[in-house]
Amino acid sequence: MCGLIFLFDQRLASAELSSRATKALDKIRHRGPDDGHFEISKNSVIGHRRLSIIDILGSVQPMSDSTGRYLLSYNGEIYNYVEARARLSGRWKFRTNGDTEVLLAGLILEGEFFLNCLEGMWAFALWDTIEEKLMLGRDRMGKKPLFYQLLPDSGVACASELPALRKLSCEPWYDDEDSAADYLRYGYAMPGYTAIREVREVMPGHIIYWNKNSELMQQPWWQLKTRSFLGNKKSAVTELRETFIQAVKRRMVADVEVGAFLSGGVDSSLICAIIRKEFNSPLKTFTIGFEDAAFDERKYARLVADTYGTEHYEKVLKHWDEKALEDLLMNHVGEPFADASILPTSLVSKMASHHVKVAISGDGGDELFSGYQRYQARNILIWYSRLPKGLRHLAEKAVRALPEPTAHHSRSMLKKAHLFMDIVARQKAETPYFAPMMFDSLTLTQLAPGLEGKGHSPPGIPEQTELDDIGRMMFADSLIYLPQDIMTKVDRASMANSLETRAPFLDRSVIELAFSMPTDWHRSGYGGKKMLKKAFAGYLPDSIWKRRKQGFGVPIHSWFQGRLGERLISLANEDIDGPISPEVVSNLLSAHRVKGRDYGYRLWSIYSYLLWRSNKR
Repeated sequence: MCGLIFLFDQRLASAELSSRATKALDKIRHRGPDDGHFEISKNSVIGHRRLSIIDILGSVQPMSDSTGRYLLSYNGEIYNYVEARARLSGRWKFRTNGDTEVLLAGLILEGEFFLNCLEGMWAFALWDTIEEKLMLGRDRMGKKPLFYQLLPDSGVACASELPALRKLSCEPWYDDEDSAADYLRYGYAMPGYTAIREVREVMPGHIIYWNKNSELMQQPWWQLKTRSFLGNKKSAVTELRETFIQAVKRRMVADVEVGAFLSGGVDSSLICAIIRKEFNSPLKTFTIGFEDAAFDERKYARLVADTYGTEHYEKVLKHWDEKALEDLLMNHVGEPFADASILPTSLVSKMASHHVKVAISGDGGDELFSGYQRYQARNILIWYSRLPKGLRHLAEKAVRALPEPTAHHSRSMLKKAHLFMDIVARQKAETPYFAPMMFDSLTLTQLAPGLEGKGHSPPGIPEQTELDDIGRMMFADSLIYLPQDIMTKVDRASMANSLETRAPFLDRSVIELAFSMPTDWHRSGYGGKKMLKKAFAGYLPDSIWKRRKQGFGVPIHSWFQGRLGERLISLANEDIDGPISPEVVSNLLSAHRVKGRDYGYRLWSIYSYLLWRSNKR
């Protein structure tokens, strides 16, 4: 995996272009510690940092065509590059053996249409040095990041990460109040936006065209759409099994050793089982645990590792580390990010990076195969909403009268009841559903009164009339929550440790197959992932299939009982010109500590935002 930069600025001489490129590439050295180069052409510079995975000795970037007209800097992996290369045979004389030149040749010969035949993950910048035209592109599901900023005098800068982009542009950056509102609602920026008013993100599945004489144009080259599966459930089970096995096989392509994350949940366990059972490949697996037994999944990971004889490694995250979070936020994410599991994800990536350069993950399985608890909650909410108003009021009063357990929701029915009442409170705000919200509307207004009514409109989600309520939630999560939270977390945490991650569930064929099936094939009663279990029932121990969905939870509730709570109050009081009310933060913390409410994740989202602002000042 790699990192890229590009800058066009007519105001700058070559020496300044070189200086900025050097500083920007240094900010993303972690994304590509094996090699780094940049090329200057007229008023532009294009650069690259490389983590060598395929064609290790060749495929140096930026890569040019034989005439020197086109320059490509590319971050990603194309798993079917051998087949794509054969498609171009006779029209291109290849000089290397990797996927980079295949992408370069395809874009020059066929333009954006070439991307439709590719399977993989990527972000790229293609520069036409003669016509001075730039083409930026991002993979279907937004696995690889790419940010850009328009500059004065018809200039543009782009980079894989925000800290590198800032070194390139050297222009003032100001907070985007709409993105601040989005962050406090959802825990991340909306697709296409960032926390910085002047900076945008290339949308997943989109292409951007830019030249100095015209406005920037962004358009989709691929969109997630549903289709009706034409066969019966039995044939769908067979197709799913074959399709997913091939998706895993594609992600084993590398000239270095490939390992796997193993949480003990269904998705990562299934991938490890397929690698050992279908391909008999040696496999190193990596797990992070917690001292709090309610959040610790190590015993399940060990069960799978023992069942399939993997070379298994594990570590325990014992405490919150402000310095580690600060490093991730400021030097990698570059904007507020509320998902606390970025810390254990970074730790497991660091551990894995000592043994392998590539790790396969189970990301995407919950969105595609209906694994999240919120889908189950939506079914219950439909039933609950039909009860008389008075009865619902009594139920809420009874639940809120009992202290909220700090145990993980998978181990406590009372915890589930409290979380369900949170969903009831957010029901109006989450209709129509775009993504799970951090706060209900009243609390959010009290917390940040100056941001009331602000926020970016979520990107247009294609209307899928054939989907039911839960199907639409899954669809929205795949287009918003998955790229903005899950993919952001995994990319920044893994690449901070120079580790490439690959996600078989996000293979195009798997995505389109999953969304072709009726929702009730994926979920029956209150359980999800039914099609996965039917397709791979014999691959995992029954205890893995039957266990409650847990997710990568972090025991942050206890952290705010101690020093982290004091740090939060200090940050809130210091941010005198920010939108957050210190009084409301203090009230939330007090309720968390003494009034039997678990506000851990919401307090963490505030803490992350304030920490980012304190470092930015």
